[in-house]
Amino acid sequence: MHQPHFGSDNASGMAPEIIEALARSSAGGVDSYGGDELTHDLDERFGEIFETDVCVVPVGTGTIANALSLAFLTPPWGAVFCYEEAHIVVDEANAPEFFTGGAKLIGLEADHGRLCPHVLRRAAASMDAHDVHHPRPSVLSITQASECGTLYSPDDVRALGDTARDLGLAVHMDGARFANAVAALECPPADMSWRAGVDVLSFGATKNGCMAAEAIVVFGDRRKDVPILRRHHKRAGQLFSKMRFLSAQLDAYLDSGNWLAWARNANAQAIRLADGLQEIEGVRLLHPVDVNEIFLEMPLAVFERLKTTGFGFYPIQPTGKETGAVRLVTSFNTSPDDIDRMVAAVT
Repeated sequence: MHQPHFGSDNASGMAPEIIEALARSSAGGVDSYGGDELTHDLDERFGEIFETDVCVVPVGTGTIANALSLAFLTPPWGAVFCYEEAHIVVDEANAPEFFTGGAKLIGLEADHGRLCPHVLRRAAASMDAHDVHHPRPSVLSITQASECGTLYSPDDVRALGDTARDLGLAVHMDGARFANAVAALECPPADMSWRAGVDVLSFGATKNGCMAAEAIVVFGDRRKDVPILRRHHKRAGQLFSKMRFLSAQLDAYLDSGNWLAWARNANAQAIRLADGLQEIEGVRLLHPVDVNEIFLEMPLAVFERLKTTGFGFYPIQPTGKETGAVRLVTSFNTSPDDIDRMVAAVT
């Protein structure tokens, strides 16, 4: 029996529905480079989900979704405000700076990974947008769910969106776990995106049952400039010749509410796992468990025991002399039995 890997939801495989969709799309021949019907229909498909007209550009990774979204929204001399430990800052090897041509990422402090309007205002006020010696404030980028596994409510996103508008900033959302956020908040996707002021969304699917499929979703007036985004898309090597295989995944992902059903399971199993591990003396949460990520501090003896179980996990460095800290992530296909076996192995 293969042990579940709780180090990341990227460690999980593909949902059977996604595999079946890939097999179906492989039959016959279709126009290449996005000229196929599946890719053509993505705008309408996503438009139904978001209750508005959108433009959808499929890409292969979350890193490139974020980097191209920012390249689309900011000039090379722009400033992008974000959480100081955002994925675009610490996990993407300067891809946003590279694809924007040099835009500056401004890391801000946040409460459990969630930015607040007054911190954004203070940071923007420290720059003179009219002084050529300063970067020009251009974009606010927020992550939903956050890097700490916490959530912005729709009202939180709207407050940040309104503040960004007041400051003349575009708004980007890194939605690598957007499905988990929507499932947890039980709100319409529109309320957490364009209705709250988001211009461009990096819509994640790979972490939630797909193989290599993400989407850049463009809302509102920004849609008129999508030809510019498509130039970035091609230059970045993301205009796949067999684009239908990305589009087939995204289509099956949205079909019959799969994306939310899979996310609900991941979220539910995270709560089960967090509850089970907190029964162990000395184990405590570092952040609230809002979606499928759990951040825990534990006695060193428990940390060392976890290392011997064979279950994958992600150690958070540094660890103390008497404690260890870990991130655990559940997936679309994590089962209650997986959780119970891990808790039993560590207890």
